[in-house]
Amino acid sequence: MNNLSQGANEFKTLSQEEQQLKEQLYNKLLNVMDLSLIETISKDRARAQITEISEQLINELHMPINLSARQRLIKLIIDEVLGLGPLETLLADPSISDILVNSYDRIYVERRGKLQQVMINFHSNAHLLNIIDRIVSTVGRRIDESSPMVDARLEDGSRVNAIIPPLALDGPALSIRRFAVDKLNAQQLIDIGSITLPMIELLKGAVKGKLNILVSGGTGSGKTTLLNMLSGYIPEDERIVTIEDSAELQLQQPHTVRLETRPANIEGKGEVNQRDLVKNCLRMRPDRIVIGEVRGGEALDMLTAMNTGHEGSLTTLHANSPRDALGRLEYMVCMAGFDMPVSNIRTQIASAIDLVVQLERLEDGGRKITSIQEINGMEGDVITMSELFHFVREGRDQNGDIVGQFGSTGVIPVFHSKLKQHGIDLPFELFNSRDPFADF
Repeated sequence: MNNLSQGANEFKTLSQEEQQLKEQLYNKLLNVMDLSLIETISKDRARAQITEISEQLINELHMPINLSARQRLIKLIIDEVLGLGPLETLLADPSISDILVNSYDRIYVERRGKLQQVMINFHSNAHLLNIIDRIVSTVGRRIDESSPMVDARLEDGSRVNAIIPPLALDGPALSIRRFAVDKLNAQQLIDIGSITLPMIELLKGAVKGKLNILVSGGTGSGKTTLLNMLSGYIPEDERIVTIEDSAELQLQQPHTVRLETRPANIEGKGEVNQRDLVKNCLRMRPDRIVIGEVRGGEALDMLTAMNTGHEGSLTTLHANSPRDALGRLEYMVCMAGFDMPVSNIRTQIASAIDLVVQLERLEDGGRKITSIQEINGMEGDVITMSELFHFVREGRDQNGDIVGQFGSTGVIPVFHSKLKQHGIDLPFELFNSRDPFADF
C-alpha cells in the first residue's frame, strides 16, 4: 500500500448525511446557547452543558441515528465549539508528529517519518479559515488579506504555520509541528539508532565544558529534539536565556528565562525580532544563550556574544552539511547590513563556534546524527574542520530501511585539553577509529 494512503481508514470522513446532521445540530445549538459564555466557565463544565443540550436537540429534531453515531456527532460538536474541529481527532493521536492541511479536503499526517493521507476533512474553505483564525487569535496574532501568513502555536506548544489566499492559490493551507510532551532522552535516541553512546559522551562533555555548539540539519531532521537533549546537560545553577520565534524548547532548569519574538501589529508597528531579543538578552546576565534557530542578522550578534565571554551557547540552523552550515552562517552575518570583509566574518565564525553537529532525516523516516565536526581555526581564508564521528551508509535492507554504521575517525579534538581543564576527562578510547565502542 502507498505510504500516502496508509492509515486512511483510521480517521473516517463524514458522509454527506452525517455532515448535514452535524451542520443542522450546530446551527440549532448556536440559536439556543450563548457560546460567548463558554469562555467564562471551565472546559469540563462547558463540555457537560454542550453534551446535555445536544442530546435534547437530537431528540427534538428526531434525528435518525443510533447510539454510537449520536455519541460521535456530539463529540464533533464539542470539538467544533471548544476545540479545533476535525483537527482534534488528529491532535489526540500521540503517534502523529506533523499535521499538513493542503486544502480543506486534503489532510496528511506524518508518523515515524512517513506521510499518510487521512480521510477526514473540513467541510469548506470558510470552515478551515475559521479554525485558523481561532488558532492565531488565541496568541494575539492575526491573519487576513493584508497579512496572509502567520506563525503561531497551540496551547500545548505545537508550532503552527498558516497561509491563506491570495498567496495560497487553492485555499487556506495549515501546517502543525506537534509538540512532544515527553521529550526524547539520550537513551531513547540511542535505542532508535539516532546516535551512539560515545557520541553522547562527547556532546555531554562539550556542553558541560562550555563549548559553543551549532546544530545543523534539514526540516524535520530532529534539531529541536537534540537541542532539548543538549540543554539538559547545562548545570542547574547557571542562568539560561532562550530565544525563539515560536517557543518549542523544554528546558527543565529552574533558572531559565524564555523569550519569544513578536510580529508587527495591524499598523505595521511593534515588531520584536530575534536580533532585538539577542541584543536585549546580553543585558540580562546570561550564563548560557540558547537560540532556537538563527535565520537572519541575529547571527552577527550571536557570534559577537560567543566571542565576548558568553561561552557554552547553543543554536540551530538549516543546512545540508557542516560546511554548508558555516556558509549559511556567513551569509546571515552579511544580512545584518555591515560592510565587513569575508575573511573577517570567517575569522569570527571560526573563533566563536567550537562544534558543528549535523543531523539528517533519511528516506526511511529515520533521523540520525551523520557527522560531528570540530572547527579548528583558519588556514588562509578557509575555515578548517576535523570530523570526529560520522555515519556511513551501506545501502538498504529488504524492508527498505537504511543500513549503515556509526564510527569515529580517530581524531582527538583540540578542545580535549580545554575540557580536561574543566574537569571533564574524555578517554582517548572514545575517539578510537578501530573500535570506538570497546569501552562503552
